[in-house]
Amino acid sequence: MKIIQTCIAVALSTSSLLAQQDTVKYIGKTLSNVDYHHGQLSPAVGVHNIQVMRANRTHLEYNAGHNFTYNHQPMLAYWNNTFFLQYLSNPVGEHIAEGKTLLQTSKDGYQWSAPVIVFPPYKVPDGFTKPNHPGKAKDLYAIMHQRMGFYVSTSNRLLVLGYYGVALDAKDDPNDGNGIGRVVREVYKDGTYGPIHFIRFNTSFNTKLAQYPFYTKSKDKGFVAACNELLSKPLMMQQWSEEADRNDPLVPYKRAIKAFSYYTLPDGRIAGFWKHALTSISNNGGKSWLYDALRAPGFVNSNAKIWGQKTSDGKYATVYNPSEYRWPLAVSVSNDGLNYHNLLLVNGEISPMRYGGNYKSYGPQYVRGILEGNGIPADKNMWVGYSMNKEDMWVAKIPVPVKDKVETPVNDVFADLKTGEELKEWNIYSPIWASAKIEQAPNGKKALALRDKDLYDYAKVERVIPSAEQVSIEFSFTAAQADKGLLHIELLDQKGIAATRIIIDADGELKSKAGYRNSGIAKYEAGKTYTLRLDVNTKTRSYKLFLNGQDKGTKLFFAPVAEISRVAFRTGEVRRFPDADTPTDQDYDLKNPGDPVAEAIYFIHSLKTSALSK
Repeated sequence: MKIIQTCIAVALSTSSLLAQQDTVKYIGKTLSNVDYHHGQLSPAVGVHNIQVMRANRTHLEYNAGHNFTYNHQPMLAYWNNTFFLQYLSNPVGEHIAEGKTLLQTSKDGYQWSAPVIVFPPYKVPDGFTKPNHPGKAKDLYAIMHQRMGFYVSTSNRLLVLGYYGVALDAKDDPNDGNGIGRVVREVYKDGTYGPIHFIRFNTSFNTKLAQYPFYTKSKDKGFVAACNELLSKPLMMQQWSEEADRNDPLVPYKRAIKAFSYYTLPDGRIAGFWKHALTSISNNGGKSWLYDALRAPGFVNSNAKIWGQKTSDGKYATVYNPSEYRWPLAVSVSNDGLNYHNLLLVNGEISPMRYGGNYKSYGPQYVRGILEGNGIPADKNMWVGYSMNKEDMWVAKIPVPVKDKVETPVNDVFADLKTGEELKEWNIYSPIWASAKIEQAPNGKKALALRDKDLYDYAKVERVIPSAEQVSIEFSFTAAQADKGLLHIELLDQKGIAATRIIIDADGELKSKAGYRNSGIAKYEAGKTYTLRLDVNTKTRSYKLFLNGQDKGTKLFFAPVAEISRVAFRTGEVRRFPDADTPTDQDYDLKNPGDPVAEAIYFIHSLKTSALSK
């Protein structure tokens, strides 16, 4: 008997080792430093982060009448030459009713429609109860908590889906399999929506009390066929795990793990991902899995989502928070879908959480891209959606192929660059009230315009340049005002450490950061264009400064770095809150979070770099 037990143990151990060799894993050496919002990661070149919805409780006109401030769990699809982004929404905090699902659309990923309700609040029948919970529903509304958002059928019909769960109190779990059920409706090509139907009920719900009909009652045979097709797909059903009944026969893998995503490997097998960077492999299209999902070796990830997909260049990418916190947002690339070798920054910003609420986590989180079959954007780039602080909705365009270096000197004169490609090599962080985009400057020519009327956020752009110990960096700018606003221009190393800072201050003066203090350079005037050149030497920790060709002396770095590899422009102060020791829950609102302030505008006309002789 002992011999048999020993043989079994050895077999299981060997099986586990084989599974780990044939699984998704991170083999790179780069790790994220949680003491920095950007994790000290080098950026993936050309990523554009665009805010598509800014929560506002007091000014309904900014969000088409919607004033809920808990917004989370975005889903993304691309169909009919249009991006579709849906997200769930609650009045204040997670799992606190009422819940609804909203949807926005965009033709280019930059300009987004106002949100519309696709699944409205749903009244839970009075008297509804859950096993092992003492509560009973009374005047209660359901919580939206879907793990699946869209499905494009083989007949090219777009279905949008949501799940009505029930939270009997603030700590109850609405996606515990004891809810109401999943709803579906069709998105038509003219932008309208079909009627809402249920596609799957929880057995805990009395279907006679349903407010919407079951999908088979629809007279639209094409819609019914699309729903039946969806229900026949194991990989689609796997996304329903956790919200569905725990023993739902449609869900192949019933372990209570969350937020499933997947992609197809070169040999046709499926690589699956769940929260906590759990992963497994299927060789039969998701009907079963070769081993119990395990933590992907080398991946660092807490309880936020991880997203993986095949990219248009034939490689693979995962996007996730590579820490025990929900910052930063990073991308990793694999040639074969199994071995990931790098870790690059997608978004290293954390805007202030303007509205406190139940289970609201800081940072860019719950990332989700476009699932296989749900469309390929026209530009062939990787697009993902995510929430910031479970409050605002964002998308990120990650250029394909993903790269982290620039080899040639920069010569960006925006007026001379091809329309639509001016910011191709620039990294952008662009909130709705603090935008970064190409506009016509007062001189009538194209420029990179940074606008800021957001009390709690800023516009930020970065340009990766050839890494150098000695480099000349020249840029020209025009400030539309000299009595308000703020613009920082910083030179940074590969880890995002700033060595220098030029300040265009609200008092009408150009300054440089000199240790603890700021040192005056010259006065500036509104509407006048200035050119600054910094001849930088990291060996001497200094730079020579020239303003419109005039020598303004030699300045010291305020922080030593070994090289300069990027230039950043930011319309606000550095922010370091929250940090790793910040309390988890914020139960307060910031002052006047829904009000814009007087707008400040800065036009960047050009940025040029050249090597200096050593």
